[in-house]
Amino acid sequence: MAKEECNSQWHKPRDPFAVRNRKVFPSPEQTHKSLITPESKNKQGDNTFPSNGSSADFPARRRVDSSNTLLLIVVTGLSFATRLYKITEPPHVCWDETHFGKMGSYYINRTFFFDVHPPLGKMLIALAGYMTGYDGTFPFVKPGDKYEHHNYWGMRGFCAVLGSFLPVFAYLIVQELSQSHTAAIITATLLIFDTGCITISQYILLDPILMFFIMAAVLSMVKFNQQSYRPFTAPWWLWLILCGGALACALGVKFVGLFVILLVGLNTVKDLWRILGDLSLSLIDVAKHFLARVAGLILLPLFLYVTIFAVHFVLLNKSGPGDGFFSSTFQSRLIGNNLYNVSMPEYLAYGSTITVKNLRIAGGYLHSHWHLYPEGVGAKQQQVTAYLHKDHNNMWLVRKPDNDTQSGSPDLVRHGDIIRLEHKETTRNLHSHLHQAPLTKKHFQVTGYGLNGTGDTNDLWQVEVCGGRKGDLVKVLRSKVRFLHRATGCVLYSSGKSLPKWGWEQVEVTCSPYLKETPSSQWNIEDHINPRLPNISLSLLKPNFLEILLESHIVMIRGNSGLKPKDNEMNSKPWHWPINYQGLRFSGVNETEYRVYLLGNPVVWWINLASLGLYLIVVALASVVIQRGISPQQKRIEHSDVLRGGGGLLLLGWLLHYVPFYVMGRVLYYHHYFPAMLFSSMLTGVTLDILLRNADLLLRQPYSDWLHRGGQMVLLFTILYSFHLFHPLSYGMTGPLAHEPGSAMAGLKWMDSWEF
Repeated sequence: MAKEECNSQWHKPRDPFAVRNRKVFPSPEQTHKSLITPESKNKQGDNTFPSNGSSADFPARRRVDSSNTLLLIVVTGLSFATRLYKITEPPHVCWDETHFGKMGSYYINRTFFFDVHPPLGKMLIALAGYMTGYDGTFPFVKPGDKYEHHNYWGMRGFCAVLGSFLPVFAYLIVQELSQSHTAAIITATLLIFDTGCITISQYILLDPILMFFIMAAVLSMVKFNQQSYRPFTAPWWLWLILCGGALACALGVKFVGLFVILLVGLNTVKDLWRILGDLSLSLIDVAKHFLARVAGLILLPLFLYVTIFAVHFVLLNKSGPGDGFFSSTFQSRLIGNNLYNVSMPEYLAYGSTITVKNLRIAGGYLHSHWHLYPEGVGAKQQQVTAYLHKDHNNMWLVRKPDNDTQSGSPDLVRHGDIIRLEHKETTRNLHSHLHQAPLTKKHFQVTGYGLNGTGDTNDLWQVEVCGGRKGDLVKVLRSKVRFLHRATGCVLYSSGKSLPKWGWEQVEVTCSPYLKETPSSQWNIEDHINPRLPNISLSLLKPNFLEILLESHIVMIRGNSGLKPKDNEMNSKPWHWPINYQGLRFSGVNETEYRVYLLGNPVVWWINLASLGLYLIVVALASVVIQRGISPQQKRIEHSDVLRGGGGLLLLGWLLHYVPFYVMGRVLYYHHYFPAMLFSSMLTGVTLDILLRNADLLLRQPYSDWLHRGGQMVLLFTILYSFHLFHPLSYGMTGPLAHEPGSAMAGLKWMDSWEF
């Protein structure tokens, strides 16, 4: 009967304060509702008001609102103070500033470059630099370079401001999920005084920008969930749109944004399932809810994400260091590139002089030079390599097998034709045989052989247009071509491996016996010179926006998967991260240098790790109690709802932002854990708050209250004191190292793997 009254009351119009502050006692079935529902709003709060809406309630409400506002101001002030303190120190390039600062300069100069991440973060860094007087002239060559007179503080300050919002967003998220100021304060304290979060926010990096949008998306999602009792109102639409926008921006900074998209997607599916089960709603109402979410969480983010790339392509319209990573047709749209607005024959013909470009990332141009392979490396014949830059040694002549000269209009090369490629500078033919390749031992060696067009049958290659049929013409720039060696049946291949110094550290070219089509075995004709053929303007061959958008994503994905650890490079492992096993040097190595070391406050991180275990234990016990039909106090039911609802959401967020790294093949670094650390800290706030509020399970009054308040004070003091000990990691260390006497960090190297 009580449940029926609650449900009938739910559909009645009511005073907004009454809805906001009403207290509901759910039945056991209601404990399994969606993550956060209007029924649970404020029921776990530290401050609960009567729902009769009487004027006597307003002074109490005003006191709590003012108290909440004051707490939020304190959290915001402390967060900004800890992030902006010593923002200009050290006055030199630190760690990955050499990459992202340089990319900001490229945007200001409108110079095209390549990066494995989407462009939004770098565009925002460039905008911040431009707005604060940075002119884009600092080269960002290597860490340690002095900034001198260049205005770098604007870019650092922008990242620090976004990083300062992380504790604020976490405070608001936890407050909404738990309706507890104490849980929110614990969470904010953990993040404000974490040395790792401070350090990663103070430099020109993508991480604070990424985490800002991740947290903005989660906050918007939680706020949107809280509006479910008044759908299609202005606040409901506002939080839905803000959530969709934040998702687009998170993905626009790094592909890691996919994890928060998955989190919001799972929450949305659960929400729609709840709506489908609400029999008071018609199917038309259900359809409206579904379409609204499609518009706000799919179509809007997709539109914004594509718009980010449209702006990116418009801004970067000049040829730059990123040209070689992209196809020839892509390069033809860049001002200053040798393919920009030039004319050349459209179809490949015999007698043409060409350059041949491999389609893998950094695959290079087919290249040869007078140098021979050294003794013991296959046949001692002329080297054939792939070279990443434009060069006259990249030019090749297309010949018929019999070397007949042509008069009149030249014959066009077609799919299935047999050709020879003669190196223009040295007149040697592209050649392969059964000798091992220099580095890729299961492949065959490719050399330059013969002289002035003479050679043997190992110089013959069959042209294959990918996806083509016999007789199809080879289109300049647009056709993907493979060269099959007639004698051995292998295919011309760029391995991507750098040759030793005898090969001038150029890229190895082999003949692969594995005939599967891959970018490494695919080539396209870039430069094409033949005075006996009519020219067309390459502007006619320029790709459209969707083509360059697709290509840029293919190149980014390949680039990400190709990020492998280099020789002697420290490759962090995911299991290292939660235990704070090892940090990263941001600046300095020896005692004479200004040293900054990225390492989370070990007390904060180990509290987070312990809280993950505590959370699982407490939820398991609460679930057993409910399953056994034991009737706990109303307070315990409310706490269980918070742990399984809001806590479950945060645990899911942590898992989605952490577990996928175990299956990634790319090189990993410590800083990849920080988005997951945000969710872990929020879960810690919720878990510890509920544990302390249930002290009366151990002690009777007033001792339980003393334990509750005493536990809060001990936790706060421990975090503050640990920050006092480890703050030099963030704000800079000079003088002796930690293991030396007289060091400011003496006795604080608690793990041998820490390198400060």
